[in-house]
Amino acid sequence: MKRHRSENTFASVYAAAAVSLAYIFLVFFGTGRQPSIRKGMIEAARLMARAEAAIRDCRARSGVPVDEKSDPNRTGLIGLETSPITTSLGNLAAKRTSTNPNFAGLMVRLFREAGAREGDVVAVGASSSFPALIVATLSAARVMELRPLVISSLGASEWGANIPAFNWLDMEECLRTSGLLDITPIALAMGGDEDLGRDMTPEARDLLRARIKGSGVPFLEKSGLRANVEERLRLYDAAAGGRPVKAFVNIGGSWANIGTNPEVLKLQPGLVRDVFVPPLEERGVLQAMAARRVPVIHLLNLRRLAERYGLPWNPKPLPGPGEGGLDQRAGKPGKAFILASAIYIILIAIAARSMLRRRARPGRAWISRADGEKY
Repeated sequence: MKRHRSENTFASVYAAAAVSLAYIFLVFFGTGRQPSIRKGMIEAARLMARAEAAIRDCRARSGVPVDEKSDPNRTGLIGLETSPITTSLGNLAAKRTSTNPNFAGLMVRLFREAGAREGDVVAVGASSSFPALIVATLSAARVMELRPLVISSLGASEWGANIPAFNWLDMEECLRTSGLLDITPIALAMGGDEDLGRDMTPEARDLLRARIKGSGVPFLEKSGLRANVEERLRLYDAAAGGRPVKAFVNIGGSWANIGTNPEVLKLQPGLVRDVFVPPLEERGVLQAMAARRVPVIHLLNLRRLAERYGLPWNPKPLPGPGEGGLDQRAGKPGKAFILASAIYIILIAIAARSMLRRRARPGRAWISRADGEKY
């Protein structure tokens, strides 16, 4: 009797120990926290903060002062309410929110979750409506030693990089000459209506066309969505040189990048796992990349993006690198880790309850089948 109970107790102990070892292995090597990325996240945030300071200084030297009313944090990345190269409405609070340097830290996390590692190629389709998010993406890529292939459009919504005398090309040049970010786009586009700037004045289109052609970078002027998307994919593939694209980052709401199917408006911002892929005639680069099974990082709808990843909305002053949500979110347990933890707790509780029951249970009386006598 005692031997039987002892063996059961030892079996429960061994089972609990095995479950505990499996859980410890999961915590350190599996789906649990990843404190190792925190250092890279903070490094990227610091780089973005330096990039913002460089842009602010370049803007001042260009004779384009920062308006402290619209840009109270003096980032230099907030444009005008309206200008000749403005393409659409924009939300000032969203543009201010995007200047938080910790968005660069968030991009490190999102690139890691997408599976990008040192030396990998990532494709970036960027509207100049959110210059701060372009800086955040490139800062993360620099810290992670990724190779970003950037196609950007120069038309911008309200409060974006919409200052004719200091647009995204000027910001790019500033960051290159400062040595902070080596930005060399593989192509440039006009942006705006159908990526041809039809919502700009003729003078504005001529200005941007001259700037693009003077840059020596290929100029995308394809007519029609399908032809535009196919040309962008061709350029990404050629620049990748046969290497796989590990992630596609969409910044803003460029016509060529998000396409024309209204389902794209339902996409959750951030790393997107499930993308509706419409017919070719309605498909943007984002959906085309998803059809290739390339992970998509969707940077649009800033309020939802900030809420999803715990970053403050319209902060004043800007949080420092690693502050204002970044520390709390870095290495936050994923769903698999939470599920595994719950299973572990349940199994340990079952094992403990079983052992307590055996300890409390009185010794059983064995009954002889022959005469019913207890012994």
